[in-house]
Amino acid sequence: MLNPSRLALARRRRGLTQIGLARELGVSARMVAFYESGEKPPSDETLENIARLLKFPIEFFEGDDLEEIKPEEVSFRALSSLLARQRDAALSAGSLALELNRWIERRFTLPAVNLPNLRHFEPEAAAMALRAEWGIGERHIKNMVHLLEAHGVRVFSLCEYHREVDAYSFWRAQIPFVFLNTMKTPEHSRYDAAHELGHLVLHRHGAQGGREAEYQANAFASAFLMPRASVIAHAPRYPKLDYVLNLREIWGVSAAALVRRLHEVKMLSDWSYRALSIEIGKRGLRTDEDTGSQRETSQVLQKVFVQLREEGVTKADVARELQIHTTELDALIFGLVTMSSVPGGRSTDSVPQNQTPQNRATLRLVR
Repeated sequence: MLNPSRLALARRRRGLTQIGLARELGVSARMVAFYESGEKPPSDETLENIARLLKFPIEFFEGDDLEEIKPEEVSFRALSSLLARQRDAALSAGSLALELNRWIERRFTLPAVNLPNLRHFEPEAAAMALRAEWGIGERHIKNMVHLLEAHGVRVFSLCEYHREVDAYSFWRAQIPFVFLNTMKTPEHSRYDAAHELGHLVLHRHGAQGGREAEYQANAFASAFLMPRASVIAHAPRYPKLDYVLNLREIWGVSAAALVRRLHEVKMLSDWSYRALSIEIGKRGLRTDEDTGSQRETSQVLQKVFVQLREEGVTKADVARELQIHTTELDALIFGLVTMSSVPGGRSTDSVPQNQTPQNRATLRLVR
């Protein structure tokens, strides 16, 4: 039996409107609306064409309802320039990631969630409070993804389908999720991770959307990655751009982010800040900034797939359990797992679903 809600989610995942899917299928948009409402199920032949066009196994469309993520639950930085289909494609990736996370949690004990509610703090105070809570102090953060995972945040990828979306985050059943665009530069993704952390601790019990919320998350990210005392200790007043380019490696941020932080902590005047920002633009550093930094990857996903490989469970097995293709699974972990695939191993008809907490593998993360 076709599950109409899964058809609608698969369509959105591919960035298609009902009219667009109808055009591809050679049917009317009204007929697609009937399919998605359950009023008229497609024929077997049409369902096969839908599965081929949307790149999902037929079994996917026969599963139970998937948990959908509503736009008002998350915050998109460039919402005004983001097309609805781009937004919906990114959100549908989140629904699939929720299923993958549940699959993983049935087999592994993941780090406990440790994110305080800091909604009554100003952004910079919240950043310092969280650093104190996590025992970081003024130290440089080596890897934002590892840090998030160590405190219970589930991190997944947005890749080729979502170039226009930097990142987004949300809470679900007391679990925080962050989605990063791993097609961006390492510095960009690192800042995005800190930005979404700001949303998680500042806006947990309220709507994340709006210009003010974005301003707060940006201010949090800047202070969290570049603590005031650390910046003042390392940077002279009114530095030249070449000096800034050398300094950025200390905190693993872009030149633009560091210049903005120098201005925030009064190490740059308004005039100097504007002059450096213009020079950054002229040098093309806003869009093409290659510092040689390595992309931050996931410890959790890496350990999960290594352990599965040792148990003889392949990516194809995992994808089959989730009723998706391996390419869809790859998209959820793209850029976060260093190995390009999980090779070999015996093929299992079914991976056990009922493991008890005592039998789950516990992932130990190194910060």
